[in-house]
Amino acid sequence: MSGQDTFFSSTFSLNLRGELLELSTPRVMGILNLTPDSFFDGGQFNSAAKAIEQCKKMLDEGADIIDIGAASSRPGSEVLSAHDEWNRMSGILSQLVKEFPNAYFSIDTFHSTVAEKAIDNGAHIINDISGGEMDPKMYSIAAQLKCPLIVMHMQGTPQNMQDNPKYSHVVIEIIQNLQAKVFRAHEAGVLDLIIDPGFGFGKTVEHNFQILNQLDHFHLLKCPILAGLSRKSMIYKSLNSSSDEALNGTTALNMIAMEKGARLLRVHDVKEAKECVSLFTQLKAHEHRTD
Repeated sequence: MSGQDTFFSSTFSLNLRGELLELSTPRVMGILNLTPDSFFDGGQFNSAAKAIEQCKKMLDEGADIIDIGAASSRPGSEVLSAHDEWNRMSGILSQLVKEFPNAYFSIDTFHSTVAEKAIDNGAHIINDISGGEMDPKMYSIAAQLKCPLIVMHMQGTPQNMQDNPKYSHVVIEIIQNLQAKVFRAHEAGVLDLIIDPGFGFGKTVEHNFQILNQLDHFHLLKCPILAGLSRKSMIYKSLNSSSDEALNGTTALNMIAMEKGARLLRVHDVKEAKECVSLFTQLKAHEHRTD
């Protein structure tokens, strides 16, 4: 990771198989769910043809990274075995890598065996919603493969995380949890680490807004921050609507997340997120001008 003056206090870059992806301007990660039961788009892209079509659409709209998930992590979802997850993902991943050789792919999994196979088959980044808690081998695998690792905070597991989430001081506790993960990652030899506070993963609506309001506090960990706000219940519950109607709210909160220093936006709607980044970049370019 490099450090120099930009819009933020420092900038970061990710080493993706020898190519550097700079994060001085926020980047957009497009979500590609191969699952039948994800909360917003379950079942829409669970065939190779549909996945390729959606991947092309997101890349054409400017996605910097495509995040592939083969196991749902919606509240109450059952854990998919590593074997079943890889069977669902492997054929589609190989076709995507072949079809889009210049694209960057991240793999949304907490199984280290799935992560290892995916990186060996052309993926670039591991995105672990448990931050190594559900499979402690994830740190050593990421270090061994020399790939970036995204570690997220989650209270509990997808099956029970929304049963009754409680914190004494939500932001402090999440920072402490992620600090321990950062330490473990560095101790294992992980070179590029991204942190994700885990909006909606074991948090109430109020918790989520507290985290967003204090997202700049997470700079204490000296890692790039990923914000995954896209169409989540903190938006549509607050607006008495639904995930289908949560795009405008997603855009509003993405702008706030970037203002507080988020470098990666994980989204379902790439075009709108890229427009948000473009306007944010224009805003920051004129921040100190007096003419």
